[in-house]
This record gives sequence, structure tokens and C-alpha cells, in this order.
Amino acid sequence: MRLTSQSNQVFDQLFKLPQYEAASSIGFFLSMPFGEIQTRDAIQRMVNEDGKTLYVPRVGMNFELCDMDLVRCDSNCDSSNLEGKLFNFPTNKWNIPEPPTTNSNVATPGDIDLLIVPGLAFDCNLHRLGQGKGYYDRFIAKMNAATDTEKKMLLVGVCLEEQFLKDGTIPISDHDFIMDMVLTPSEKF
Repeated sequence: MRLTSQSNQVFDQLFKLPQYEAASSIGFFLSMPFGEIQTRDAIQRMVNEDGKTLYVPRVGMNFELCDMDLVRCDSNCDSSNLEGKLFNFPTNKWNIPEPPTTNSNVATPGDIDLLIVPGLAFDCNLHRLGQGKGYYDRFIAKMNAATDTEKKMLLVGVCLEEQFLKDGTIPISDHDFIMDMVLTPSEKF
């Protein structure tokens, strides 16, 4: 229950952001089954109430490549179709649903206005600790490399209270991307 409550609080903040309101397309992850901020309710609102075009991650079958695409999922489906389409996708080795390889509508630079990024931890410097394979950093680099500065995706990290380090610093490398903002259940950084 606490996980659901914190997740909803984070996304309530997201939905109030002017940057969210202005965005027509959102890159958003489908939650891991356990221990991660839950995205199901937020996705349903984004698509069904707010009319956003949604892109979700696909890492494919070769996990050692550490490559990820975001694949467009139709924004004109109703709740029951959305449920069947997204949350019943085949699952990858982490048991996360992802679009089948038959869906070839892959994001290109400039397609995504706002990218919502998960992580194990975030800090006040807007640094992110991911799972360690660099999927998101490679994706962001690929999308931003061929895009004008004005068209770069806004990077919004989302996390639970326990995942935010107010007093600590997450070390980063040259290839790590710093978030534009981080949302916790109680604050925006």
C-alpha cells in the first residue's frame, strides 16, 4: 500500500508540471513487478485522460548489448485495450513487459518531449544511480546526439522517498546523464 501511495504522490506532482502539460509525447517505463515505483495508474491517465503519445522501453533479447529503444504505443486506445496492450506484453528476463519485436514504431530523435527515468537512487545534484548497464544513458545519448538543443528531451527522474539521498552524493561518470529534475512523493528537485 505504501508503494502505491508514494507512486501516486510522485505522479500527482508530475501531472501538475507545466512541462508535462506542454508535452505531447512521453517516454515512460513499465514497472518492475516489485520494489520499484508503480506506473500502471499514471500510464492509464497519460493515455486515456491526458491524450499523450506514449513510448515504452524495449531492450530485446540480447541483454549484453545494453541497448534500448523506446517504442510507440498507440495513444487512442481505451482503458481495456491499454491494459491488454501494455501490461500483457511479453516479459523480458527481469519480468518487465516490453513491446514485441513486431512493433517497429521506434522513437527517433525529436519524437519524445519528456522522458521519465527510473533509478535505484537519486540525489540533490540530480544524479542518478541506475541498474548499472547504462541502458538509459545510451538511449539519451542516442536521442540527444541528433537533436537541436531546443528539442532535447526533458529528463525527469522519479523515485520513492527511500531512494532519494538528501545528504549524500551519487558519483557519476562522463557518460552519465544528469536529470533536469527529480520528483519524490514529497518534493521536486
